Amino acid sequence: MLPDNSDGTPRKEMFGYDTSLPIQTPQDSPVEEEVQPSRTKRKHDDQALQDLGEELVAVGEVKLAELDLPTRLLDAVLDAKRISKFGALRRQMQYIGRLMREEGDANAIRSQIDAWKGTSVAETARLHSIERWRMRLIGDELALGDLLDQFPHADAQRLRTLIRNVKREAAAKKPPKSFRELFQELREIIQIQAR
Repeated sequence: MLPDNSDGTPRKEMFGYDTSLPIQTPQDSPVEEEVQPSRTKRKHDDQALQDLGEELVAVGEVKLAELDLPTRLLDAVLDAKRISKFGALRRQMQYIGRLMREEGDANAIRSQIDAWKGTSVAETARLHSIERWRMRLIGDELALGDLLDQFPHADAQRLRTLIRNVKREAAAKKPPKSFRELFQELREIIQIQAR
């Protein structure tokens, strides 16, 4: 049991050192620190940045230039394109993820890549539509009338000539020159309508 110092004797004199707790004033109290995200959340965020980095590496150099990435990040992405060994590529992707956290605007990069994906999906759908029209025109006599109803600006005579040439080439087993020309003509017709 500790000796009672109710007589006012400082504890330092009794024990040879001060055993009392310091009295804290409100200005001395520690400020609450910001709560750090959990380790799992940080790992998840880092993995998301690495995944985004993988998408950046898959993007062509022309599109990379459009992103206006910080120099170190751009260099790291270009370096990753040249790496072929798995372990080295994995480390490079971790480095890209760290650079994106430090320097890059991951949200802007993500939105631009998503926009490119949306454009490519729309372009693919348009090309499929053109291909369906081409096959209908070759196989169905009434398809030309349907096409002209939907696209009145189309050159009917040019289309008839191309369709006839496609059928002749197929019968003679010649190279599909008119087949490709028909596709190009349809692409022009549909593009003009889209404007």
